[in-house]
Amino acid sequence: MPHRPRTDRQGPFRVDQLREGDRYELSSGHPIYCAPSGREHAGTNLIGAAVLETDPDVAWAGIDAGFAPDSGTLRAPDVAIGPAGAERGWISGAPPLAVEYAARGQDEQELQDKIAELLQSGTQQVWVVRLIGPRRVEVYRPGEPMRLVGPGEILSAPGLLRNPVPIEALYDRDAAHRATLRNLLQREGYASLDAVRREGVMRGTAESILALLTERGLIVDTATRARILGEQDLEQLKRWLIVATQVQETRSLFD
Repeated sequence: MPHRPRTDRQGPFRVDQLREGDRYELSSGHPIYCAPSGREHAGTNLIGAAVLETDPDVAWAGIDAGFAPDSGTLRAPDVAIGPAGAERGWISGAPPLAVEYAARGQDEQELQDKIAELLQSGTQQVWVVRLIGPRRVEVYRPGEPMRLVGPGEILSAPGLLRNPVPIEALYDRDAAHRATLRNLLQREGYASLDAVRREGVMRGTAESILALLTERGLIVDTATRARILGEQDLEQLKRWLIVATQVQETRSLFD
């Protein structure tokens, strides 16, 4: 079902009257004070933000970034992703994906109002991570019922995130580190940590072949050197390494 913010909040304030660093959001001009975070809330914000920010398809992510869809509304999700930009001050529009951490002392009505305003303004998904009681994530999308996701399940945001996010990665430090490492490796062109290890083994084997040939005073031409270093078949490299330990001349080594 659609999420609609309450319409009874009116106030005299505009977004341009707030300065960067002011601890307020605005809902229909009404100021909402945002208190500092405690240890648990602040820590989970950071690890969740790292997981989203490092996803290979994310151009920009931020913590407590202020989004202004109109002159009387300013919302700052705990974590948000959005397009890259160079503007100073508040960000126009709404974030495509927003994450809220609901901890002790959470004003539930205010949280639901915030979710509704974000979705009404163009946010595609809001993830609410519940830090009190059993860990779970509530997924809100425009025009759909809230969906509850529990431990062992994953979250996805097609078109926004390349990789699925295990819900534990939004609140558990070790799970977040694993997801962040996966993302960073992909940004560097590696599918996984195993792919990095495999490349290291292959590079070491290729360099061992060249070192053995050099020790025997054998000259390896540029084309052959490039072929050895560029070989992608580890088993082939191992065969060459065996031959290189025995060869007395290079004529037949790579035939």
